[in-house]
Amino acid sequence: MTSKREALDALRAAGDPEKAKDMHRYHKVDRPYLGVANPVIDDLVKAWRADIDLDARLVLANSLWNSNIHEARIAAAKLLTQARLRPDDTAAWELIVSWVPDFDAWAIADHVCIAGQKRLVADPSRLDTVESWTGSDHMWTRRAALVMTLPWTKQNNPKPAELVARDRVLGWAAGYTTDHDKFIQKAIAWWLRELSKHDAERVQVFISHHSADMKPSAVKEAGRMLPT
Repeated sequence: MTSKREALDALRAAGDPEKAKDMHRYHKVDRPYLGVANPVIDDLVKAWRADIDLDARLVLANSLWNSNIHEARIAAAKLLTQARLRPDDTAAWELIVSWVPDFDAWAIADHVCIAGQKRLVADPSRLDTVESWTGSDHMWTRRAALVMTLPWTKQNNPKPAELVARDRVLGWAAGYTTDHDKFIQKAIAWWLRELSKHDAERVQVFISHHSADMKPSAVKEAGRMLPT
């Protein structure tokens, strides 16, 4: 059974000190970096997941997260990125939610949000929890509400409940338009750009109503995939 020590030793053994320095400069957040490429983390996580059950995986994921090492936090998120979790995925969702207030950089936040996307699709009632994030004072928590709900941009023929959820998230995005933090504006544009591939009309309506409040760069990116 893979322990925290074994997992961290494996990550350190795969590290590159020069790459670690480059990553620190790039991400601009002071925490330990090991210089491990994402494909290597993927391979390690795949082996760990095969070695332990879900309960042990949750313990390992939280231990890696608490190390505050960049690659360990990425690995923690990847350990929980799975469409179906048995016997019960409630604990996985609660663990993901507990990490959200710790977000301070886009790469770690996005990997956790991908794990969270799977748990939201598994149980859309969890959108109630995500909606509470939209009023947070923590920018990364507010941003997570959009990044974690990206699956609702992707249906070509959404069911009525999916349309309701889509419009619900668009309402959150509309409330964000006057927040000109660059990461919030990019998240709005990202959500709209992805939605435009499947529901161009809703994106066009959103832009027509809210473009005056958005940064021009976000408006441009949001409409980049719209038909001309």
